[in-house]
Amino acid sequence: MGLVQVAQHAQDLDRAAAFYADLLGTAPTARFDPPGLLFFDLGGVRLLLERGAPSALLYVRVDDVAATVERLRTRGVAVESEPHVIFRHEDDTLGPAGSDEWHAFVRDPEGNLVGLVSQVAPGPPV
Repeated sequence: MGLVQVAQHAQDLDRAAAFYADLLGTAPTARFDPPGLLFFDLGGVRLLLERGAPSALLYVRVDDVAATVERLRTRGVAVESEPHVIFRHEDDTLGPAGSDEWHAFVRDPEGNLVGLVSQVAPGPPV
Protein backbone atom coordinates (compact mmCIF):
# COMPACT_ATOMS: atom_id res chain seq x y z
CA MET A 1 0.00 0.00 0.00
CA GLY A 2 1.21 3.53 -0.69
CA LEU A 3 0.12 7.08 -1.32
CA VAL A 4 -0.80 7.64 -4.97
CA GLN A 5 -2.21 11.16 -5.18
CA VAL A 6 -2.89 14.31 -3.17
CA ALA A 7 -5.40 16.89 -4.44
CA GLN A 8 -5.16 20.64 -3.84
CA HIS A 9 -7.65 23.36 -4.73
CA ALA A 10 -6.62 25.60 -7.62
CA GLN A 11 -9.19 27.93 -9.15
CA ASP A 12 -6.72 29.43 -11.65
CA LEU A 13 -4.68 26.56 -13.12
CA ASP A 14 -2.21 28.83 -14.94
CA ARG A 15 -1.43 30.79 -11.78
CA ALA A 16 -1.16 27.59 -9.71
CA ALA A 17 1.02 25.93 -12.37
CA ALA A 18 3.48 28.84 -12.28
CA PHE A 19 3.70 28.79 -8.47
CA TYR A 20 4.13 25.04 -8.08
CA ALA A 21 6.57 24.77 -11.02
CA ASP A 22 8.72 27.42 -9.31
CA LEU A 23 8.41 25.85 -5.85
CA LEU A 24 9.02 22.28 -7.00
CA GLY A 25 11.58 23.09 -9.68
CA THR A 26 9.77 21.01 -12.28
CA ALA A 27 7.12 21.45 -14.94
CA PRO A 28 3.67 19.86 -14.66
CA THR A 29 3.50 16.30 -15.95
CA ALA A 30 -0.03 16.51 -17.38
CA ARG A 31 -2.94 18.89 -17.84
CA PHE A 32 -6.53 18.09 -18.76
CA ASP A 33 -8.58 21.24 -19.27
CA PRO A 34 -11.48 20.76 -19.41
CA PRO A 35 -12.27 19.52 -16.82
CA GLY A 36 -9.53 21.52 -15.01
CA LEU A 37 -6.89 19.07 -13.78
CA LEU A 38 -3.15 19.76 -13.49
CA PHE A 39 -0.61 17.18 -12.28
CA PHE A 40 2.93 17.31 -10.87
CA ASP A 41 5.04 14.29 -9.97
CA LEU A 42 6.37 14.37 -6.40
CA GLY A 43 8.72 11.41 -6.35
CA GLY A 44 6.06 9.00 -7.55
CA VAL A 45 3.12 10.66 -5.78
CA ARG A 46 0.86 12.76 -7.98
CA LEU A 47 -0.01 16.29 -6.89
CA LEU A 48 -3.35 17.09 -8.51
CA LEU A 49 -4.35 20.75 -8.71
CA GLU A 50 -8.07 20.89 -9.38
CA ARG A 51 -10.77 23.53 -9.32
CA GLY A 52 -13.18 21.22 -7.50
CA ALA A 53 -10.73 19.95 -4.86
CA PRO A 54 -10.86 21.21 -1.27
CA SER A 55 -7.91 23.05 0.20
CA ALA A 56 -5.27 20.74 1.67
CA LEU A 57 -2.26 21.45 3.86
CA LEU A 58 0.75 20.18 1.90
CA TYR A 59 4.20 19.85 3.43
CA VAL A 60 6.90 20.03 0.75
CA ARG A 61 10.51 18.98 1.38
CA VAL A 62 13.00 21.64 0.26
CA ASP A 63 16.79 21.70 0.54
CA ASP A 64 16.93 25.00 2.45
CA VAL A 65 13.80 26.41 4.09
CA ALA A 66 15.27 29.89 4.67
CA ALA A 67 16.55 30.25 1.10
CA THR A 68 13.26 28.97 -0.33
CA VAL A 69 11.25 31.42 1.79
CA GLU A 70 13.43 34.33 0.65
CA ARG A 71 13.18 33.28 -3.01
CA LEU A 72 9.39 33.02 -2.76
CA ARG A 73 9.13 36.30 -0.82
CA THR A 74 10.94 38.15 -3.65
CA ARG A 75 8.26 36.79 -6.00
CA GLY A 76 5.50 38.27 -3.84
CA VAL A 77 4.45 35.07 -2.08
CA ALA A 78 2.83 35.65 1.33
CA VAL A 79 4.93 34.20 4.16
CA GLU A 80 2.69 33.08 7.02
CA SER A 81 5.38 31.69 9.31
CA GLU A 82 9.12 32.36 9.14
CA PRO A 83 11.59 29.43 9.18
CA HIS A 84 11.92 27.88 12.62
CA VAL A 85 13.02 24.60 14.19
CA ILE A 86 10.13 22.33 15.11
CA PHE A 87 12.16 19.58 16.83
CA ARG A 88 15.40 17.61 16.79
CA HIS A 89 15.23 14.03 15.55
CA GLU A 90 16.58 11.95 18.43
CA ASP A 91 16.34 8.77 16.36
CA ASP A 92 15.53 7.78 12.76
CA THR A 93 11.77 7.39 13.31
CA LEU A 94 10.74 10.53 11.38
CA GLY A 95 14.03 11.72 9.92
CA PRO A 96 17.80 11.42 10.22
CA ALA A 97 18.88 11.09 13.85
CA GLY A 98 20.52 14.27 15.15
CA SER A 99 19.01 16.52 12.48
CA ASP A 100 16.85 19.55 13.20
CA GLU A 101 13.52 19.78 11.41
CA TRP A 102 12.84 23.27 10.08
CA HIS A 103 9.40 24.47 8.96
CA ALA A 104 8.00 27.61 7.39
CA PHE A 105 4.57 28.30 5.90
CA VAL A 106 3.59 30.26 2.80
CA ARG A 107 0.35 30.86 0.90
CA ASP A 108 0.09 29.73 -2.68
CA PRO A 109 -1.67 32.14 -5.07
CA GLU A 110 -4.91 30.21 -4.56
CA GLY A 111 -4.90 30.96 -0.82
CA ASN A 112 -3.82 27.47 0.29
CA LEU A 113 -1.34 27.12 3.14
CA VAL A 114 1.83 25.24 2.12
CA GLY A 115 4.40 23.95 4.63
CA LEU A 116 8.07 23.94 3.69
CA VAL A 117 10.27 21.38 5.48
CA SER A 118 14.02 20.76 5.70
CA GLN A 119 15.91 18.31 7.87
CA VAL A 120 19.35 19.77 8.61
CA ALA A 121 22.32 18.78 10.74
CA PRO A 122 22.54 21.40 13.49
CA GLY A 123 25.33 23.96 13.27
CA PRO A 124 27.89 24.72 15.96
CA PRO A 125 26.64 26.55 19.07
CA VAL A 126 26.63 30.33 18.75
